[in-house]
Amino acid sequence: MSASFFRSLPETAARRAPRAARTALWAHVLAATASVTHAAAPAMTKVPFGHVGDQSVELYTLANVHGIEARIMTYGATIVSLKTPDRRGRLRSIVLGFDTLAPYLAGVPYFGATVGRYANRIAHGRFVLDGKTYQLPLNDGPNSLHGGSRGFDKRVWTAQPIESAAGPALRLTYVSAAGEEGYPGTLTARVTYRLTNDDALSIEYDATTTAPTPVNLANHAYFNLTGDPQRTILGHVLMIAASRFTPVDAMLIPTGELRAVAGTAFDFRSPQRIGSRIDAADEQLRLGHGYDHNWVLDKPAPHAMGLAAVLSEPSSGRVVEVRTTQPGLQFYSGNFLDGKPAGTGTVFAHRTGMCLETQHFPDSPNHASFPSTILRPGQRYSELTVLRFRVR
Repeated sequence: MSASFFRSLPETAARRAPRAARTALWAHVLAATASVTHAAAPAMTKVPFGHVGDQSVELYTLANVHGIEARIMTYGATIVSLKTPDRRGRLRSIVLGFDTLAPYLAGVPYFGATVGRYANRIAHGRFVLDGKTYQLPLNDGPNSLHGGSRGFDKRVWTAQPIESAAGPALRLTYVSAAGEEGYPGTLTARVTYRLTNDDALSIEYDATTTAPTPVNLANHAYFNLTGDPQRTILGHVLMIAASRFTPVDAMLIPTGELRAVAGTAFDFRSPQRIGSRIDAADEQLRLGHGYDHNWVLDKPAPHAMGLAAVLSEPSSGRVVEVRTTQPGLQFYSGNFLDGKPAGTGTVFAHRTGMCLETQHFPDSPNHASFPSTILRPGQRYSELTVLRFRVR
């Protein structure tokens, strides 16, 4: 069937179609995409992307047999773009990013980056570990955010391409010296991006340390499934598999409570349009200027791989399913995006992107009741998040 079928297919019919029909629709979309993008193209390519001081930055492009494409640079182990088809087979990037290295170096807020050594906030940039107090840089008011002033997002990682029958993969490694940004122990961190031929992007995190240290790695991609960075994410529909969340204080630090989402604007257990309650008279929404909170994922067992969220966008038909071994999901609704310049000549305005950061809870080193984030010598930090793409 030709791609013109998708231009004439009524959106309501696509939504109401039985599962078998939706599966067939996705197969037709992929076939249409492959005919346009020539699936025989190389699975991975590399080009120079600039310099940070005397260090070269490289940009890798991973593509699967259906034409889905992820571009990843070695600066910050960052997802620069992620192209998936809409229901008509048109490929667009569903994450916010830039065409050149310069905007990333200018200090944009973590677009697509791997954040660490500790993703999210640590109150007052301070924690006590084995009886010793450690002080981190304060780069978010009175707190340390995403690893400090020069976290993993601002470092050049070493890349190792991996080819396999399942699809191309890129392993990136960064060795964080003891004392870097105030953290103890030399940490060897690895993140592996794998784009599989069943239309999923897996992100595997791995780390070892020479001394006890907090570790919390996450990807900070800003999603916009419309493929148009000038449109907001308020019409996106989100489901989060969580019965509780961690409410915050005025500094966006968890209070320690695990609060039930039932009866609140934080209940996404059934799909909800993001804009439907974002301006509700809710103290937590006021403190976060919208959604900027950690959800406690419903898990059958600690570290179990399970469904975290499903994000969809009605006009394009794009769907992203998020599965993870992590205990938490930080949903950030782009409340502080304020017109940063984009690579296409546009700007990323208020709420034109949203983050679904799979991670451990914020400020865990200061909350004994939260799942531990302390890694010790001889142990291995290992987490997995999988993004699966489809249309409806």
